[in-house]
Amino acid sequence: MYRTAAKRLLGVGFTTSRLLRLPKPRPTIITSALCTSSMGRHTESPTIGNQSVNPNQSDPTAASSSSSYTAREEGPRRDESRKPRAEFEEEQARVLAASLRHVPRLGWTEEAMIAGSREVGVSPSIVGSFSRKEAALVEYFMDECLQLLIDRVDSGLDLQNLIPSERVSKLVRIRLEMQIPYMSKWPQALSIQAHPVNVPTSFKQRAMLVDEIWHTVGDGASDLDWYVKRTVLGGVYSTTEIYMLTDDSPEYRDTWAFLDDRVKDAFDLKKSIQEAKYFAEDIGAGVGKSFQGLMNGVMQTMSRRGGSSAF
Repeated sequence: MYRTAAKRLLGVGFTTSRLLRLPKPRPTIITSALCTSSMGRHTESPTIGNQSVNPNQSDPTAASSSSSYTAREEGPRRDESRKPRAEFEEEQARVLAASLRHVPRLGWTEEAMIAGSREVGVSPSIVGSFSRKEAALVEYFMDECLQLLIDRVDSGLDLQNLIPSERVSKLVRIRLEMQIPYMSKWPQALSIQAHPVNVPTSFKQRAMLVDEIWHTVGDGASDLDWYVKRTVLGGVYSTTEIYMLTDDSPEYRDTWAFLDDRVKDAFDLKKSIQEAKYFAEDIGAGVGKSFQGLMNGVMQTMSRRGGSSAF
């Protein structure tokens, strides 16, 4: 089950370019097949891109020279054609970054994106270039938060004197604290992520996050343990995120106590498989539903676990 889920995570069509640090696969030797016919034995012609190399070409030297000249001639043209696209994507990123400043007031909406475009001096018509508008804004925020977490670790975050469970708690807390300025609007973000069209990217972004946390902690698990640990930590993160929305304690103290308890439970290896099952139930309760459906599903599974004995 875990391998199948991981393969879905690595499918094509996602916006994020990060990859999971999957366990190294065993090397596979692939031999080239030989084709025979009545005219004799021959090998399949190699291909470069969509072009097939013809072994019977009359003047391969001339063709090679011509191809080299064409490549040199078309090189600058290709660079010029890419430049406007690169500039446009940079412009889109500037709009999304500026839009985040309007989210606390306008929410994860097209209106926030229009306000962001005006702030950076770009025509609001650029908002139409985002195929999933509000989802693009939420996904941009998720990617930026992951990058900020990585930068924080690379800048010398002190984790050496902490035991593994404390390291995990600290990293999850740092990441969740990034959402505090948007907390009043975060239920809307979760609802956007739970939309069927957005679920694959949302799921993969969260997978990237928990993978980065385990990597930072120094996890060296392989095979089944690799998948179980990431699934369990995904459950810890998601339920803490939901709990945080209902927490009115000063500086979210109850949330951080809840997080510490859940992480300690996750490090109890006897509970790992059961915790993975609970997490699957949480996800199943919310996929394709509104935020309220997601939250109800999580709360139901939490109540069945019996208080603090499970995350």
